[in-house]
Amino acid sequence: MKHEQIEIILAKESRAQTVNFSELRFGDIFSDHMFSIDYEEGAWKNARIEPFGPISLSPASMVLHYGQAIFEGMKAFRQNDQSISLFRPEENIRRLNQSAKRLCMPSFPEDRFIHALKALVSLDSQWVPEGKGCALYLRPLMYATEEHVGVRPSASYRLLIMTSPVGAYYKQPVKLKIERELSRAAPGGVGSAKAAGNYASALYATVRATEEGFDQVLWTDSATHSFVEECSTMNVAFVIDDVLIFPEVTETILAGVTRKSVLQLAKHLNINVEERQVSIEELEKAAKNRTLQEIFGLGTAVTISYVSHLGLESGTYELAQPNEWRIAPVLLETLSELQIDKTKDPFSWNVGLID
Repeated sequence: MKHEQIEIILAKESRAQTVNFSELRFGDIFSDHMFSIDYEEGAWKNARIEPFGPISLSPASMVLHYGQAIFEGMKAFRQNDQSISLFRPEENIRRLNQSAKRLCMPSFPEDRFIHALKALVSLDSQWVPEGKGCALYLRPLMYATEEHVGVRPSASYRLLIMTSPVGAYYKQPVKLKIERELSRAAPGGVGSAKAAGNYASALYATVRATEEGFDQVLWTDSATHSFVEECSTMNVAFVIDDVLIFPEVTETILAGVTRKSVLQLAKHLNINVEERQVSIEELEKAAKNRTLQEIFGLGTAVTISYVSHLGLESGTYELAQPNEWRIAPVLLETLSELQIDKTKDPFSWNVGLID
């Protein structure tokens, strides 16, 4: 397939040699280059890879006033044979376009997106780390750029893709507090879109939880605060009485790529899986009678994040140590090895950089 020409402007020198890749924290370091393309007069144009750095933005840019900003999170992995692959990039561009539609933003062609990813990661291939839990995190970002103060969709946009070598997001299991007052999303809103504003609105609840000794919140539905939705900025899953349970995806829950992958992998491994509503009442009953065996978050940044404590109104319940868990560790290990081609990929999820 023939792709558009991407202009390449090289950084004067690489910063990779200044980075200690054995001690990577999440989201602190950015690679040498980024991809940029502009949407003007109804078309995407001026595709380029340029040195990572500050962007110029007018104070009147509509993104600053009306919040038209969406993003994605995905990863590239160093394979067992030292080659590099992208993990399920087609899922991310589909979700980016779904988010764009909800926020009245233009879609971006799937083939051009994957071509841009391959070109960018190939250029900065030395930034892809190796080792357990390590990857090159990819952050596509689309935002409104038109200079106008007035409530309507912008006429112009920019799509950026920046990359960051990362290690583990959470190094220890997290403590969750149930949130039954504030809401992450409501029916008819933008909860199923990966909109920047969703994350800003979630910060206050998280800050309150940390002040009480927790790490993150477990969101509940906005109407009744009786049913679980998400875990902080992640999807969530539970193991109750040896059954792996995922809250079903609704318009107020982001359909995570990691969630989708783990669900498919669990079925492939013949794990007993259910997708359904999970009530706080059910969680509390299971916690009290010790049939609540595992809780874990799922997301690109964390892959699978173990939960050690669950704070409910009746008290805080401590789960068994993860080394006693039977399901989440198997899923994490299997998915991690699949992503680096250490075990066979039966789903063809890994996409190499060579067209």
